[in-house]
Amino acid sequence: MVVGVGGAKLVGEIQHWPILIEWTSAVGAFLFSSLVGMFFGFYPAYRASRLNPIDCLRYE
Repeated sequence: MVVGVGGAKLVGEIQHWPILIEWTSAVGAFLFSSLVGMFFGFYPAYRASRLNPIDCLRYE
């Protein structure tokens, strides 16, 4: 978020564009992406943890 806000402000200063960053939208996007990342990280790990390691490593 710091890099995104800093980059937007830098481009705004260079190009003389008005930059408006709504913090509620930034925080909402951060929370949403965090939840998606946690779901797609934890759910497959949870499913894999319930499998038998011998069956998973067996090569047929």
